[in-house]
Amino acid sequence: MIETIFSSLQFEFMRNALLAGILVSIACGIVGTLVVINRIVFISGGIAHAAYGGIGLGYFYRFNPVLGAILFALIAALGMGWVARKTQQRADTIIGVMWAVGMAIGIIFVDLTPGYKADLMSYLFGSILTVSQENLLIMSALDVMIIISVFLFYKELLAISFDPIFAFTRNVPVDSLYLMLVTMIGLTVVMVMQVVGLIMVIALLTIPAAIAGQFWQDLKQIMIVAMILGGIFTTLGLGLSYAFNLTSGATVILISGAGYLLSLMIKKLGVN
Repeated sequence: MIETIFSSLQFEFMRNALLAGILVSIACGIVGTLVVINRIVFISGGIAHAAYGGIGLGYFYRFNPVLGAILFALIAALGMGWVARKTQQRADTIIGVMWAVGMAIGIIFVDLTPGYKADLMSYLFGSILTVSQENLLIMSALDVMIIISVFLFYKELLAISFDPIFAFTRNVPVDSLYLMLVTMIGLTVVMVMQVVGLIMVIALLTIPAAIAGQFWQDLKQIMIVAMILGGIFTTLGLGLSYAFNLTSGATVILISGAGYLLSLMIKKLGVN
């Protein structure tokens, strides 16, 4: 397997794919940890599917669909974050509606776009082997934004994650930080979309952090371990998909799922 991975690096598309996996793992390790700790996986799924509206918009107006996905992901993130914090309605119902409407907008715009959309399915199911240099630059920029945001507001994010009521009494801007968190989720979703597609975003976003959270308690440690696990899962998945001619995104998720099941077994045996 290791020889297969190294031999495949002679191709530029494989080097781009490996770099994309590393960049995505950094974002998922950081943001995914906050998602798991705050128990907002459903919001993450809503943002992911609503981002499809931006992909359709990009196709229709002939600009990079990734940029359209970023726009819709941010709009959906802020909308869902505001709903979760402020509305008296059932947040899950409203988020579900926004989830469906975003997908519907994307489908309609794609339908209205003339011509054959050859790479459309890659946004739904991922296509890490076709990640371009432009998309790598976008991923790198998003990683930098996420790292800077967490570095500057780490203590505040820690406070709202574990005790938001206490944080509010200490005059921590809980609502603003929450909106910043969901914004980071939106940016991460767009990155993960390139690797495993919108359909499987939640898995790669949460599985590494969920595994790390079983064995570590410190938030920084969980983030670091989740980044390492994400890198391992994407690299192994990429190598297996190349060696056996499998769909890369699905292979990465299966590796991640197997890792999660293994962690549960190890945890159970350790407890017993």
